[in-house]
Amino acid sequence: MSNRAFVAGVGMTKFEKIETREWDYPDMVKEAVTAALADAGVEYAAVQRAAVGYVFGTSTQGQRSLYELGHTGIPVFNVNNNCATGSSALFMAREWVEAGLVDVALAVGFEKMTKKALMGDGSMPKVTTVDGTLGVMVPKHGWGTGPMTAQFFGNAAREHMERYGTTVEQLAQVAVKNHQHSTNNPYAQFQDAYTLEQVLNDKPVHEPLTRSQCSPTSDGAAAAIVASERFVREHGIGGQAVEILGQALATDTPDCFGTDSMIDAVGAPMTRLAAEQLFAATGRSIDEVDVIELHDCFSINEILTYEGLGMCVPGEGGKLVESGATTYGGDWVVNPSGGLISKGHPLGATGVAQVAELTWQLRGQANARQVPGARLGLQHNLGLGGACVVSLLQSPEG
Repeated sequence: MSNRAFVAGVGMTKFEKIETREWDYPDMVKEAVTAALADAGVEYAAVQRAAVGYVFGTSTQGQRSLYELGHTGIPVFNVNNNCATGSSALFMAREWVEAGLVDVALAVGFEKMTKKALMGDGSMPKVTTVDGTLGVMVPKHGWGTGPMTAQFFGNAAREHMERYGTTVEQLAQVAVKNHQHSTNNPYAQFQDAYTLEQVLNDKPVHEPLTRSQCSPTSDGAAAAIVASERFVREHGIGGQAVEILGQALATDTPDCFGTDSMIDAVGAPMTRLAAEQLFAATGRSIDEVDVIELHDCFSINEILTYEGLGMCVPGEGGKLVESGATTYGGDWVVNPSGGLISKGHPLGATGVAQVAELTWQLRGQANARQVPGARLGLQHNLGLGGACVVSLLQSPEG
């Protein structure tokens, strides 16, 4: 693959609390794709292939969603990689462009969720795609009554606290930061700031995690137009095209389930592997990155991701957020959108929405949440079961 790939246009809906807006997935996809096409200055007829990601749904919902924009006969691929679905769709679109198969590809992610989607009925599942994680957790911690994923990450948080001395205040500081960031994001599901005391005293979900440290169920969609260098040049859109310098996609490694560690069982080794592959392939380092959108499905996962990306050594993630290094004025600005905790987490849409935020940041179009001088952006999207996508994007100015 020798061709360069660019994000030429992005669009997304506002992420909404479930069951509060009268729309269905074709409506949200049409809204997001229409915005992305307008941003790129192209018609839907220019799109030659599409990758559409969603987690909860039936076969060929990708086609049904795009038919709202027209019946053009293009190949449509339906993608499901749990919470890493959106960035997996982008991964496919980029590969098509880099391989020279198309000049214009569309990556879309959407989700219309229900209360049951993440809560379940409280019973222990017999067979799931996260059997490996359950196989580590249940013998050590048993099966609780909270949402399964909250049990996974809550137990990982306690392990991190016991092993490294991470405090409940440091965990909560992740949520304080991200909720503060979201106050400047009109696309975010939540746009209210919280004090440290409010986060700590919020409704318990699974010890030590409180409600405001957990991503909510959400509805929404996001889209990205991925174009070749030739298309960008011929259409005179180089001034807004953000280059995808590289992407890495990792799945579960032997360490994920072979160490008897919940930190590993919730995907920390996948993050490390994907980050190592990305930086090796691009010749860049985490120290060069200005702005990061990462997968803070729970506050502990932001801390684990700091460590997996090489922003600090293992065990120092809590101290890093506490130091202010991951917000405005620090070494990096992490989750200026508000992250999953505050922006919302419609599973299939999350990865593409992260890229939309980075595209606006790298163009200097993020308004009140703009990271000054942002030139290099990193995206991290994790799905248990498992998949982890890490992407590196560069501003039009290079």
